[in-house]
Amino acid sequence: MKGSIRTVGLLLVLLAGAAHAEDALQEVAVPADDAMFSARAPGSFMLARNDVILAQAETGASNAAQNVASATPGRPQFKEPIFSLNKTHEYLGIATLVAAGLTMFSAPEGCETNCANYQPPVNGTHAKLGKATRALALSAVVTGIAAHWDDMHPFEDGLKDPDTQHWLLAGAGALVLANAVGKAPAQSHAGQAELGALAMLVAVKLVW
Repeated sequence: MKGSIRTVGLLLVLLAGAAHAEDALQEVAVPADDAMFSARAPGSFMLARNDVILAQAETGASNAAQNVASATPGRPQFKEPIFSLNKTHEYLGIATLVAAGLTMFSAPEGCETNCANYQPPVNGTHAKLGKATRALALSAVVTGIAAHWDDMHPFEDGLKDPDTQHWLLAGAGALVLANAVGKAPAQSHAGQAELGALAMLVAVKLVW
């Protein structure tokens, strides 16, 4: 009987202690809006919050930059096609110079004796090359005008502009060369033809 009384008493003591401890914990508990959180230690909390905001901002900026980079790919470099009006003009100009050189090297030797009845060859290699050179030169001029008509401004760009010098020299040289071929073989034409070819060579060199 005494043991039961002691047991009941011990339980009552324990229950009373637990209730007292709970009351003590409730008294020690600090409200969430206490000044300790708002006034005493705002620094660490605000710094952590600022770090989070800054990290989010940096992440958003990097994502935005990646989106812009993916939406606007690099501009492809312009590459002129192999066959175009301008390329045709260039090919014809180079072919004219090559043909002019071959025409000069194929010129027949002049008469040394019994020149009264001498007749220079009319349909020989030199004559055919001369006619081909004239056709190439005039074709180069025509394609050059067609390709660069909008760029030909002699009064706006002035004679010091390499493009203006190019088409003036090339056009004049082609006309001089064509006139020299037209005079052959009845008249002397070698010097005039060489002058026209030289003018075209200088014109090509100016823009090459």
